[in-house]
Amino acid sequence: MPEQHFLTPAQKRSERLPEWFKVKVQTGKNYLKLRHLTKTLKLNTICEEARCPNIWECWNAGTATFMLLGEICTRSCGFCNVKLGRPTELDLAEPVHVADAVATLALSHAVITSVNRDELKNGGAEIFAQTIQKIRQKTNDCTVEVLIPDFLGKKEAVDLVLDQCPDILGHNLETVPRLYRQVRPQATYDRSLQILSWSKTAGLLTKTGLMLGLGESIDEVKSVMADLIKIGCDILTLGQYLQPTEKHLPIARFVDPSEFSDLKKIGEEMGLVHVESGPLVRSSYHAEKQARELPVLK
Repeated sequence: MPEQHFLTPAQKRSERLPEWFKVKVQTGKNYLKLRHLTKTLKLNTICEEARCPNIWECWNAGTATFMLLGEICTRSCGFCNVKLGRPTELDLAEPVHVADAVATLALSHAVITSVNRDELKNGGAEIFAQTIQKIRQKTNDCTVEVLIPDFLGKKEAVDLVLDQCPDILGHNLETVPRLYRQVRPQATYDRSLQILSWSKTAGLLTKTGLMLGLGESIDEVKSVMADLIKIGCDILTLGQYLQPTEKHLPIARFVDPSEFSDLKKIGEEMGLVHVESGPLVRSSYHAEKQARELPVLK
């Protein structure tokens, strides 16, 4: 099948779309199996909700990022395509369903994330904790990575997840401090940095991510890298921001692949254990490889 753009109609109309955003559509056996299973178990994936350009590669490799706590988010981030609104339901059987999917697919690495549920006492942290427990009850050697929200900075909520000792604890900064008001209006840079610091204090392999192309400067990215090194964060992902719809934040610029390569080198020379950097990189891109190999490097 010829290469196609896996992008939104608004992005496809853009005449300035760089050549390097062409991805190959591959609806193979694993892709179809995972798609059928998520529909059967009524599971959400961030791969679909966020229209990730790597869905074909990851699903064919048997990797998916499951999204807990429904499909409606309580925050209005300027970059995100997940539905905004007032959630009305909480599926208490979700941890079991996710664990069943992980076991059926015989995954060696599971990535778990969620929408924000600020109306809940602990932001849904209990569901994260139970999901980790259920996966480990169902499988013997599957590593578990969680990509958590900030739980409004509540230490007791974060501790519910940390106490389960996920193999990787991820929480995305998303952008540089100067752009938080536009990009993450209901979050703060310092709060997110604190989440990552708590993870490192708990002894966990810790991960975060930034989107580039929102108007940040390279010096600002380096400053974030320095902040991450101070708290001991291990893994940083850097990828190009893509505008989901015309209602979302515009793309300030397309970052050249060579700049991503340079930032990877800079970050690792500064002291980060690993920087996954490229236009199509997203939080869970090559997550299994990171979980398997990075502890050896430490």
